[in-house]
Amino acid sequence: MTVVGPFGLSMRDQALEADVQTGLAAVEAGLLDATKSDVAFINEASQHLVRAGGKRFRPLLVLLAAQFGDPYAPGVVPSAVVVELTHLATLYHDDVMDEAEVRRGVDSANARWDNSVAVLTGDFLFSRASQILAELGPEAVRIQAEAFERLVTGQILETAGPRDGRDPVAHYLDVLSGKAGSLVAVSGRFGALMSGADERIVDILTQFGERLGVAFQLADDVLDIASESHESGKTPGTDLREGIPTLPVLLLRARAEKLADPDDVQLVELLASDLSDDARHAEALRRLRAHPALQQAMDEAVRYATAARETLAPLPECFAKSALTELCDAVVHRAG
Repeated sequence: MTVVGPFGLSMRDQALEADVQTGLAAVEAGLLDATKSDVAFINEASQHLVRAGGKRFRPLLVLLAAQFGDPYAPGVVPSAVVVELTHLATLYHDDVMDEAEVRRGVDSANARWDNSVAVLTGDFLFSRASQILAELGPEAVRIQAEAFERLVTGQILETAGPRDGRDPVAHYLDVLSGKAGSLVAVSGRFGALMSGADERIVDILTQFGERLGVAFQLADDVLDIASESHESGKTPGTDLREGIPTLPVLLLRARAEKLADPDDVQLVELLASDLSDDARHAEALRRLRAHPALQQAMDEAVRYATAARETLAPLPECFAKSALTELCDAVVHRAG
């Protein structure tokens, strides 16, 4: 058994491994080509996160989904480049909104330069993704536009917060469906569509991506609290410090409201305080790591990953299906 791609994903077939490795190398080359500019500063800023690396989770899904048709079809690699460029662009914008200082183990673009540079660089990447999409045809443009609308809507809903009377946990899961699920769903859809797979398989892999994308983000929520060194290169507890209410925090709040346990209430108050203080931030992390809400959040990530795995059942048995099944486990197990 060999290993390829993010999370130490195993490939049980040499031909599949070769296809995926070759595809990922082509995607990497495509990313560098798509982020080139005659303006030296734009070139540096746009390639900042490309060269920092990353899991390439979305391109991997495109390549695996393409195995259900012709994996060598001309639109497969460009569509993988599109989804990763779009993802990278959102990271530039997210770091501005979150005032993040580190991304993928390097200074974030807003920390290295400033917010204006980070926002405009994200816009530049969106424009380059659009150029590639235009070459893939109007259907690809429409699919990406709908996904991008969902992504932005999710971000707006997160910023606005739940309406009065709305369960904050249910609201948050809706947010993740847009913010995280939409682009991963497109990854599965593009891979199958561009490879010429039949419509039923395209639909299955789209649903699979949607559920896997939410599982991926929920696992990230757990990692932000549980890990000493965050896999994404972000500083552990970043969301806590910035006051971003991820699922473990929302579950804690719900428990404190329902049970009124003094320890829970005190922890909620601590999380609502100024966590820019390092000692207070460390105490919040320590207590959340030991709280049942963290395991509850992990259970929810597993639930979505299980739903994603079950979505694959109608697909024909093959090595690509096995790899997608293993991807479900790998996504959540990286969070423990």
